[in-house]
Amino acid sequence: MKRLLAYFPSIFTLLCASALIAHGPIGQPADYHAFADHADFMGIAHASDVLSNLGFALIGLWGILKLWPQRHHPGILPGSIGYAIFLVGLILTALGSSYYHLAPDNARLLWDRLPIALACAGLLAGAWAETTLPPGRVVFATTLLAVFSIASVFWWYFTELNGQGDLRPYLLLQILPIVLIPLWQAIHGTATEDRLWFGAAFLLYIFAKLAEVNDHALLAITNMMISGHTLKHLLAAAAAAALVHRLIQRTRA
Repeated sequence: MKRLLAYFPSIFTLLCASALIAHGPIGQPADYHAFADHADFMGIAHASDVLSNLGFALIGLWGILKLWPQRHHPGILPGSIGYAIFLVGLILTALGSSYYHLAPDNARLLWDRLPIALACAGLLAGAWAETTLPPGRVVFATTLLAVFSIASVFWWYFTELNGQGDLRPYLLLQILPIVLIPLWQAIHGTATEDRLWFGAAFLLYIFAKLAEVNDHALLAITNMMISGHTLKHLLAAAAAAALVHRLIQRTRA
């Protein structure tokens, strides 16, 4: 039974990719750039959506400062390359997303999505390396995921320029960590603390995506206090903080 379970991550990936291929191109909504936040603070347009990205930079820097000196610690060594990409991706996300939200359009959105995709790839690679990936294949697999993450965003961008944007590879990269990492951890008997912290992070990220699609509604519900997209940034940053906290905990064991 355990041997059969070991195939579940691969089966899920193939089914998910097949479903997306069968579905056909998934375009970006025409009104994607019409965010609810129109706050202006000290000359910063869309200030709430811009400034809420600060959390990503702070968490990324926190992780690098705490984990880089411990990069050879056995608690993080197997996945250290992937987790390093994840942390750098967080810092770049803060920069790219801030740049995009100052004046949202597709050209700027490219620089928002690239680091997000890279962070997803890094997280996936880190967890893969410390559960199922043979040590000799870590660098190759991590590089492959990083290249795929970048290619997925450029695929969307160039298909968008040609009149029919296609987000399928980018969406696949967003889905896989949420499903595959808990599967890997369960199948390979990862420590309960890991599963709890990673599970909490993924739950926060799901809430972040729900907030994103209810951008205008949440601004109305909160009486113009916080929009759904701003809340998305805060929840996603909290998810990243949960992951970084757990990685730091490992180095203290």
